[in-house]
Amino acid sequence: MNPAEPAPTVFRDALVVSQDAQRRVHRADVRVEKGRFVHVGPSAPTEGATLVDAHGFALVPGFVNAHTHVAMGPLRGLADDRDLGGFLERLFAVDAKRTEADVEAGALAGVAEMLLSGTTSFLDLYYFEDAVARAVDALGARGFLGWAVLDPEMTTQKEKPLDNAAGFLSRWQDRPRIQALVAPQGVYVCNEATWLGAKELADRNRTLVHYHLAETRREVHEHEAKTGLRPPLWLDKIGFLGPRQVAAHGVWLTRREVETLAKRSVGVAHCPSSNLKLAVGGVAPVREMRECGVVVGLGTDSVASNNSLSMLREMHVAGLLQKHQTWDASVLPAQTLLDMATIEGTRLLGRAAELGSIEVGKRADFSLVRLDHPTMVPARPEAIVSHLAYSASDEVIDSVFVDGECVVRHRELVRRPWEPIRAGAEAAAQALWPPG
Repeated sequence: MNPAEPAPTVFRDALVVSQDAQRRVHRADVRVEKGRFVHVGPSAPTEGATLVDAHGFALVPGFVNAHTHVAMGPLRGLADDRDLGGFLERLFAVDAKRTEADVEAGALAGVAEMLLSGTTSFLDLYYFEDAVARAVDALGARGFLGWAVLDPEMTTQKEKPLDNAAGFLSRWQDRPRIQALVAPQGVYVCNEATWLGAKELADRNRTLVHYHLAETRREVHEHEAKTGLRPPLWLDKIGFLGPRQVAAHGVWLTRREVETLAKRSVGVAHCPSSNLKLAVGGVAPVREMRECGVVVGLGTDSVASNNSLSMLREMHVAGLLQKHQTWDASVLPAQTLLDMATIEGTRLLGRAAELGSIEVGKRADFSLVRLDHPTMVPARPEAIVSHLAYSASDEVIDSVFVDGECVVRHRELVRRPWEPIRAGAEAAAQALWPPG
């Protein structure tokens, strides 16, 4: 879907949480035109523009969800209170029954949930990604969509997963808000040929690679027993690791492995809520990764394991977890958490030059955040970043813009109404959940 270019808009007297190099929070007028910020400062020119009184709002860059499986919306609550092994056993059984239609229904619900909570870009890993791409197209989000690649004997996909991924890449080229990519599932279902085939396909198409890595101790130990090496070092040995890669989780990493990821320019999506709920037993070494130069963003994982797609909640959990684990209240301060949810997320995606901050020339992906909401009081400029990281609820998100297009207006989806999306997800769940 290619909507008409929105008319220029001037947001007057907004509290701008810029996320620029100085991390300025300041009162300003913001003019958006042709999908980009063209003025951020005093007295924006108003010629030909729609004027919006933004005095009661903060303008905040759109959040980047750096790891999810957005189409799993109908499975929320299906596999609760199980460790990762039991969780995957339940989910794989359901996955075998899924159709492209119910994946699309789930994706619509998931994309809607993310937009309504201020997420404008997300990195996804699943199959039937054409259905996810159609959901992104329908609702106006920005999707970085990875087709799940596994060994042929390990999947329920028809045809070979690598061939499916190649077809997906070719079908979704040149879409302004969709980037198709390759997503090998993990070392437990991908052999060396599959990993290297995924890398070759991604390199040939100059796209990202996204995968699970070192999520559980069992994953690490079983792979080491089989190959003699822990997963990151094995992937490095076979020549897989390199730039334009985002590894999800990274919980069970040694210092040497962190340094290897940094050396190979591999980014990491930290998913604290999912890791805690699935009782993976460790805590991702986020401080060490950042110290070594690994770019770290935040991901929610799916609603089957989180059970939320809220990046506001994920910032909160990430900060508390790292402070508790390190016995250091200064670790991951509020500003760093907001960085991970915005500009660092765009660095993972290779799009920091265009996205992640409110600066002239960048694409206008942002939210209007209510300053009168109880969780934002006191609405002082010096407290806004803290409120976003530690207290804000999703209801503070009033309106959301992608490429300057309003896709959520006063907490209502613009392109499609919520009710038929909800009904579609409920119908999908009815077919997938076991009777009882």
